[in-house]
Amino acid sequence: MDTVRTHGIAGASARTIAGTAGVNQALIFYHFTSVDDLLAEACRMRAAERVEQYRERFASVTSLAELLTLGREIHATERELGNVTVLAQLLAGARANAKLAAGTRAALREWTVEVDQVLSRLLAGSPLAGLVDPAGLASVVSAGFVGLELWEAADPDGAEAGLGALERLGQIVETLGR
Repeated sequence: MDTVRTHGIAGASARTIAGTAGVNQALIFYHFTSVDDLLAEACRMRAAERVEQYRERFASVTSLAELLTLGREIHATERELGNVTVLAQLLAGARANAKLAAGTRAALREWTVEVDQVLSRLLAGSPLAGLVDPAGLASVVSAGFVGLELWEAADPDGAEAGLGALERLGQIVETLGR
């Protein structure tokens, strides 16, 4: 992931990855059938590690407002670590590469499962429980955050406006759910 962060998906060759890792590039092909397989697995592993960092926080969320606050915190941290840049590169590569698409999809699923669990818990017993599909909503919320993360690079004010709109929507949903 360091190579993708530094050189982009197009620059993530076996030679470049091996140089970043300080190993012989033959090791890549010994452990993985291709660079794409390595990148897909690294993507899955990195997402699982990052989600694990937040699992307890997700479990302690008691409102949609808290979920958005946590989402903002995660976004700031992941941007600072360069993981938003990596995600943008992987999403771009996934458009034309089925192996990268599978790895990126699995990585996104790590996050979406956590959001789904929070939404399922928050909506249980509310009047909205029968009207809202938590898994589908988790995908929309996660896609919204990914989109805003990518949008922010070109239009920080627009991304902030989008997050503000999500906050207001969360307040409306919480009010309706009472």
